[in-house]
Amino acid sequence: MAYRGRVVLKAAVWVASLWPLGVLVRGWLADDLTANPIDYVTRTLGLTALVLLLTSLGMTPLRILFRWSWPIQLRRLLGLLAFFYICVHFSVWIGLDHFFAWKRMGQDVLKRPFITVGVLALALLIPLAITSTQGMIKRLGGARWRLLHRLVCVAGVLGVLHFLWLAKKGRTTPYYYAIVLGVLLAVRLWDWGRKRLASKALKHEPSPPLGERVAVRAETLASSDEARAE
Repeated sequence: MAYRGRVVLKAAVWVASLWPLGVLVRGWLADDLTANPIDYVTRTLGLTALVLLLTSLGMTPLRILFRWSWPIQLRRLLGLLAFFYICVHFSVWIGLDHFFAWKRMGQDVLKRPFITVGVLALALLIPLAITSTQGMIKRLGGARWRLLHRLVCVAGVLGVLHFLWLAKKGRTTPYYYAIVLGVLLAVRLWDWGRKRLASKALKHEPSPPLGERVAVRAETLASSDEARAE
């Protein structure tokens, strides 16, 4: 994708991602946040965070299935925006819903499973957000960085569980999110299994005789020399 296309795409992601926050700010200024504003704000922030987190998780399956490169360029941005919404969602729960009653919040975390998994999801995303820079990738090394950032899949599962356990009985919307997450993880698992089988097949494939390898190497060098000469 060309540079201009990437800029337009990222700008569109920024606008779409911050739109729900803008709606909340407009509602606050107009004193129009429904009859239960704290609940409305908390749910809007949480749902937006979950949508962004699943969208971020969907970038890798898009690359796997369609061989597109542009989704990877949006993955970090979407993940950081999801983390931002989760932090604001959590801050509203602390400051407006519980008024910094730390003891009561601690009891809720221990007694209510949907709060427990929500806090765990936030805890898992903190190191991912901290290590999302190019400098941290170089410092950790590509292999360790990729291993660490697989925790985003666990955070996605915890986020969907949080929504499922929080929702009232009879609501089907959380199950749609669970299905989407299941499909995304299934694509990743399929790709991992495919690469694993290909790696094993390559290891068991007998190597060609030495003379044949030398001939192939010489032919490759000759072709390179011809290409340079042209």
